[in-house]
Amino acid sequence: MTKLIKNIGQLLQVRDDTSALRGKEMNRLPMMRNAYLVIDNGIISDFGHMQKLPELDAEIIDANGRIVMPTWTDSHTHLVFAASRAGEFVDKINGLTYEQIAKRGGGILNSAKQMAEISEEELYQKSAELLKEVMQYGTGAIEIKSGYGLSLEAELKMLRVIKRLKQNFSIPIKSTFLGAHAVPETYKNNKKAYIDLIINKILPAIAHENLADYIDVFCEKGYFTAEETGQILQAGVSYGLKPKVHVNQFNSIGGVEVAVKHQAVTVDHLEVMTPQDFELLSQSATIATVLPACSFFIDIPYAPVKSMIDKNIAVALATDFNPGSTPSFNMNFVVSLACVKQKLTPEQAINAATLNAAAALELANEMGSISKGKKARLVMLKNFIKDYKEIPYYFATNPVDVYFL
Repeated sequence: MTKLIKNIGQLLQVRDDTSALRGKEMNRLPMMRNAYLVIDNGIISDFGHMQKLPELDAEIIDANGRIVMPTWTDSHTHLVFAASRAGEFVDKINGLTYEQIAKRGGGILNSAKQMAEISEEELYQKSAELLKEVMQYGTGAIEIKSGYGLSLEAELKMLRVIKRLKQNFSIPIKSTFLGAHAVPETYKNNKKAYIDLIINKILPAIAHENLADYIDVFCEKGYFTAEETGQILQAGVSYGLKPKVHVNQFNSIGGVEVAVKHQAVTVDHLEVMTPQDFELLSQSATIATVLPACSFFIDIPYAPVKSMIDKNIAVALATDFNPGSTPSFNMNFVVSLACVKQKLTPEQAINAATLNAAAALELANEMGSISKGKKARLVMLKNFIKDYKEIPYYFATNPVDVYFL
C-alpha cells in the first residue's frame, strides 16, 4: 500500500543521522518546505520538493500546508500503575515535600501497595487505555518501567502487562525492570535481603519469560547507593539487560560514574550535576535524559541541560509519566518546558525529543528522522501550527492532527 502526502508546508527533521546529536549539531533542524513524502508499506521511500512530485498510483493525502514530522519518542515512563496519587498532590499543595511524603508511607511505597491489590487484567486494561491517549499526543515509541511492584509477584505482573502491550499495540515499546525503585516495607531493616531477592529470584524469572529489555536502579540517598547500584546493574547485564539508571534527582552520590562504568544506554533525571558528572558524560556514549515535567510538578530544580549541550553531552527529553511526580504524558508540554525553563531553542528541544530520544531507546536506526528506509512513524500537525517554532510556543496543547504509525 502506497501513500503520498503532498503540499507539506514544513517537512521537519530531514536527515540521514542514526546516532544521537551532540553539541552544535543540536542547533540544526533540517527541513524541506513545500514538500511531498511517499510511504510504501509503512516505510519512507521518497520525499522531495513539490516541483518534482512524481506520478504514483497511491492514496493521496493533502497536507494543505501543514507540518509533517517524526513522532516523539518518550524514553522514560512509568505508564503501568494501579491508581493515581491525587491525595499526595493535595499534600504537596499543603507544603509537604516529595521526601516528606515518602517518609509517611506515600510515594513509591503507596503505588506498590496499590499494585499488590490490582488484578493483572485490570492493570492491563488501565494501561492500554492510557497508552491510547499517549499515542494521540504524538508519541510513536515509548519505554515503560516496572518498579511499583517491589515483590517477585507484583514486578512480574507489571512486566507481563508491558509485554502484552507490546504484542497488542503498533508502536515500539521497550520494557525496563526497575525492581530497585525503593526498598519495600517488609525489607526496610534488611535492604541486603531485598537486593538478594532482585538478583537471585526476580532477575532469573524475568529472563525465563523474556520480560525486559533494560534494567534500572534509583540511585539516590535513602534508596540505593552507588555501590548497590553497580551490584544490581551487573546482575542485570549478566541476564542480557542493558542499564538505564535514575541518577542525580536530589543528590549526586556517584550514580553517573557507576552508570558510565557499566555502559548505561542512558542516565535519567540529572537535576543535580557536579563538574565530575559533566566530564564523565561528555567522554561517554551514554545519553543524558532530562525530565522537565517532573521538575515542574514537584517544584525542584531543572536539569542544566543547556550546559550539557555546551559540553557535548548527548541529550534526550522524556516525560517521566508516573502517578506521583509527573502525572502527564504530554511530550509537547515537555518540549515547551525545555524551551521556557531550560532555555533550549526549539531546534534543540525538537532534536532532543525526536532523534535523540529514539537513540535513547536504541531505535534511531528506524525512526526519529525523515530518512529513506526508516519507518514512517510520523505526525501531521493541526492547521493552527504554521511554523515549527510554534510547537513549544503553544504550550500544554496537543498540536497533533493525524499520526502515521
